[in-house]
Amino acid sequence: MQQSTVVAQSIAEAEAQGIRNVGLAYLPTYCAHLRCGKVNGHALARTEVTAPSILQVDACSGFAHTAFMAALPEFVAMVHNQGIAMMTIRNSYSAGVLGWFIHRFLDHGLLSLAFSNASAMMAPVGGSKPVFGTNPWGFGVPQEGSDPIVADMSSTATARVNVIAAAQAGGPIPAGWAIDVDGRPTTNPQAALAGTMAPAAGHKGYALALLVDVLIAGVGGANWSFEASSLLDNSGGPPGVGQCFIAIDPTRCAPGFAQRVTRLAQAIQEQEGARLPGSGRAGHAAHANVHGVEVPHSLAAELRALAHPGQ
Repeated sequence: MQQSTVVAQSIAEAEAQGIRNVGLAYLPTYCAHLRCGKVNGHALARTEVTAPSILQVDACSGFAHTAFMAALPEFVAMVHNQGIAMMTIRNSYSAGVLGWFIHRFLDHGLLSLAFSNASAMMAPVGGSKPVFGTNPWGFGVPQEGSDPIVADMSSTATARVNVIAAAQAGGPIPAGWAIDVDGRPTTNPQAALAGTMAPAAGHKGYALALLVDVLIAGVGGANWSFEASSLLDNSGGPPGVGQCFIAIDPTRCAPGFAQRVTRLAQAIQEQEGARLPGSGRAGHAAHANVHGVEVPHSLAAELRALAHPGQ
């Protein structure tokens, strides 16, 4: 499958789910990074089985999505054979929405954990210099007769693109999103962009970001976040970041797993105002499937110009 096809699918799904900052609005960045060489649009991923339940993938500076799809059949077979397995991807590019990968595991009835690191933009608690990326993590849980449970979140208080959007709009950002160059909390988006992102829930988000980097760079051989070139500009060459996935075949574990999860989900949803992770995105996707999505005129014009340069 061509890199453009897989990446286009991930962008379309992000847009439909309402995650617009890494949907169509991120397409110009993908194109810019293809032109400057941060990502190789012709890369062919290489896979290596290093243990009966470990598959390691070298994306060769290509898109994470294509490397993942190239390795998925072999990895799913490994999970079904062993009951649990881990896939690491190194030398790759931004993963975009981790939920996209998680849904591919759910298509095979698998429970999964997903992790991705990124170029450094978050300082450790107590520090002021970036060491970790937004380092998102997530999980997917199949359930009987209903939508799966899909969680996907960053280790930072918010995604950096949200701070960039606030800076462009000229408004403040919520307290707790970022710190300035001196390590002090700030609501000024310009000061935040000069400083670093704040970890989600303080030391808890910091610990999660550290775990993500250990799994991806320590175990998988990708660059540590602080070693990766920036994903926010066109300099520095390929970032060499990576992803890690752990998948479990629940049929090899507790009998009636999916039905048991449904009981848990019902106990949550019986409470007024309570909802399951991912339900908002699922609702957006269902609406978009019927009504489509609205694309701002300025963005539509920019995308047309990218599709037809020189016209």
